Amino acid sequence: MMALRAHTPGGPEVLVYEAAPVPRPAPDEVLVEVHAAAITFAELSWTETWQRDGHDRTPIVPSHEVSGVVTAAGHDVTELEAGSEVYGLIRFDRDGAAADYVTVPAADLARKPATVSHTVAAAVPLAALTAWQAWFDHAALRPGERVLVHGGAGGVGAFAVQLARAAGADVTATARSTDLPLVQRLGAQRVIDYQRGSWTTEGSVYDIVLDTVGGRTLHESFTVLKRGGRLITLQAPPSPERAQYFDVQATFFVVTPDPGQLAQLADLVDSGELQVLIAATYPLAEGRAAFESATGSQRLPGKTVLVIRS
Repeated sequence: MMALRAHTPGGPEVLVYEAAPVPRPAPDEVLVEVHAAAITFAELSWTETWQRDGHDRTPIVPSHEVSGVVTAAGHDVTELEAGSEVYGLIRFDRDGAAADYVTVPAADLARKPATVSHTVAAAVPLAALTAWQAWFDHAALRPGERVLVHGGAGGVGAFAVQLARAAGADVTATARSTDLPLVQRLGAQRVIDYQRGSWTTEGSVYDIVLDTVGGRTLHESFTVLKRGGRLITLQAPPSPERAQYFDVQATFFVVTPDPGQLAQLADLVDSGELQVLIAATYPLAEGRAAFESATGSQRLPGKTVLVIRS
């Protein structure tokens, strides 16, 4: 098969499009014929991309969101069979889906949304699961709560706005000037242009803040939460001392595969309740250029997707 691989750690410059062995599924795995694979620009900087349990695992294949068709199943797999259209999140310490084929534990996959293409389906798993787990697993979001989403037009933020609004929350989001209309269309009742105004001026008014940005944004997010509020951040563990001072719960987490949640997300996509944003598509042979596009000044909201089979 052909794959996008890296033989040494680094950035996009180490990625090469080359022939590679077709992987064989373990007893609990399936072999997926990849139709589309979404990329996360930061994944080349993750330790898990390059190591497992402290051991080098190069050459690696990036891109951990997949949509495709099962072509073979291990003998312990009972719920998926050859011909099943599936999508899912591949664990970060495994080879990803930037290849003609990938093996994935069957327990990490779900049936793909039936009404959209593989390209659209591949753009869902990581960001949508992150938003889902942030709201419902970690923040215990309740109807009527007031929430703030930092980066409402980002990969996670766009899904977070939609899911929170669907759950009955009062949603405010931050975004850059050019993305304000988009975030409003996604369902935010208020959108704050962080390039022109401050989101800290209203005081401690939010029940939950979802921080997708980190740094100073994370630091200042404590100040806008009600006492007893919840801060969920995706970038780095928050300060426990600052959380205690402001009397809030502060949580950092890393998304994990969950087929039940993927199935619910697929239903929302199929019903039209969840919009999926695609920023750009590239053929697999141009995978390096896809990763290099992270530095482009004209990046659009949404995922960048490698299209392996049309």
